[in-house]
Parts: sequence; structure tokens; C-alpha cells
Amino acid sequence: MLLLYISIFIISCLVLVRSGTWMVRSLTRIAQFLKWKEFIVASVLMAFATSLPELFVGITSALHHKPELSFGNVIGSNIINLTLIVGICVLVARGLKTEGVILQRNAIYTAFLASLPILLMLDNKISRVDGVVLLLALILYFYNLISREETFTKVFSDSFNREWTHLKLFLKDMGMFFLGILLLLLSAEGIVFSASFLAEFVSLPLIIVGALIVALGTNIPEIVFGIKAIIMKHKEMVLGNLMGSVVINSTLVLGITFLIYPLEIPDFSFYAIGIIFTIFSALLFVIFSRTGKEISKKEAFILLFVYVIFVAFQLFIS
Repeated sequence: MLLLYISIFIISCLVLVRSGTWMVRSLTRIAQFLKWKEFIVASVLMAFATSLPELFVGITSALHHKPELSFGNVIGSNIINLTLIVGICVLVARGLKTEGVILQRNAIYTAFLASLPILLMLDNKISRVDGVVLLLALILYFYNLISREETFTKVFSDSFNREWTHLKLFLKDMGMFFLGILLLLLSAEGIVFSASFLAEFVSLPLIIVGALIVALGTNIPEIVFGIKAIIMKHKEMVLGNLMGSVVINSTLVLGITFLIYPLEIPDFSFYAIGIIFTIFSALLFVIFSRTGKEISKKEAFILLFVYVIFVAFQLFIS
């Protein structure tokens, strides 16, 4: 029985990763076809695409009355985005530029929105009203971003060595997009189903399973896209995607999750490590993005070390 659940979990994670990668590729080509601007593609389109695994895990966990799995997944995902993935991408790119008032301002917005769910849970619950607040925060963020869209004039070009100019190929990509959504739904169901059993089997709280195991699996698309963008000479897209992913995770994913099923928090002890490291990671990201006009390799190693400490603390506490 144990091997069966482990197999379901592994297969679901593999399908989740594969379908997430399909989403990134198909949406990239759709963006090329539509001639969307680069910053918008990275901060909105790609961020939404790479956050779909978290979204479907959130919806599925809420429908199963296990919103703590989604909360742990988002907390873990945000920490991974702001430490592990930023660190890896900086090392691959040998430094990521953070020049520009808009990018640095978005870093502050990202840190605040990553911390917003934590502020809302101080009354020992995150209600449906709090879910609405999170969704409204996302709308305000997108409005602020789009209102400054005219400052980003670089059009997304054929940086992935494919030119999609025919309607037939465009429709094929749309088909791949919807197929990816279907596979994401199925794999998210498998992850929630198997993770719940494994958590009970090893006596691990769902919040920790979500923060460590599920979060690492659902963030493979961000890693893939970040490295691919760097290789294709589009370093500026990396931070836009990661910041957008953190914002969407913290607002859209959790907002919809808690609208379906609110989160009750009888004991803060299982959430403490995730809360502390979320705030600390967001603060470090803001500091590093606003000093020296780039995130350096030295700062990347610091971020990677923070993630290692986070994992060690979670395992020690559990």
C-alpha cells in the first residue's frame, strides 16, 4: 500500500512538471504570435503559467477540506522562488541586473504581498473575506503594473528559436495549453491524495509536506523557464517571472483556496518556521535587488544558504 501511494505521488509530480513545462512552451509561442511586450509576458503571462501547479493544488486541497496543504505549498514556493531559484539563476547568469525604478518598486510590492497572507492569519484563521482581500490585492497589483506598461517598450521577439506566424500553429499551441491544464488538474489530484496519506504515515503535518515536498515539485517550471530565458539572452525576464509568481501564489492561489474552504489555525507552531523564513527571504530579496543594481553571485550563495537552513529547520521541528 505504501509503495502504491509513493508511486502515485512520484508519477503525479512528474506529470505536474511535464505539463507545467508544456504550459510555459505553448504560452511562450502564443506570446510570440501575439507580439506581447517582454515585461508583461514575464510578469503576468509566464508568472501565471508557472503558478498553475500551485493553483490547481490549492483548488484540489480546498475541495478536499485540506487548505493547509495549499498554504504550506505557497509558503514553500515563495521561499523557493526568492531564495533557491533566484540563487540558481544568478549563478547561471553570473549576476542579474536590477536596474530601474519600476523593477525595484515591484520588489517591494512582491515582499508586501508575500507577507499579506501572514498578516491575515494573525486572528488564527484565514476566512473567505480574507480570500476576497487577497484577490483585490492582486487586482490592484495588476492595475498598477499595467498602468506603467508603457515604460516597457521592448517587444517579445523570437528568442526561443521558433517563429509562429501561422494560425494553424497558433491553434496547436492553444490545444497544448488546454491539454496542460487537464494534466495539471489530474496530477494535482494525485498529489493531494497521496501526500495526505504519506503525511499521516510518517506523522508529518500537511503544512510541512506542502512546504517542502509539494512546493519543490510545483516550482520546477520556474526553474526551467529561468534557466531557458538566461540561455536565450533574456535575463531581464527571470526576475519578472519570479516576482509575478510570488504575487500570484500569495493572492490568486490562496484567495481562491480560502474562498472555497477557509483555514483554521489551532496551533501556530507548525506555521512559525514558514512565516519567519517568508518574511526574512522577502526582506533579503528587496535588499539585494536595491543594492549595487544587481543581485551578485555572493548574494546568490547567501540566498541558497537561507533555503538550506529553512529545510533543516522544518525537518528538525517536524
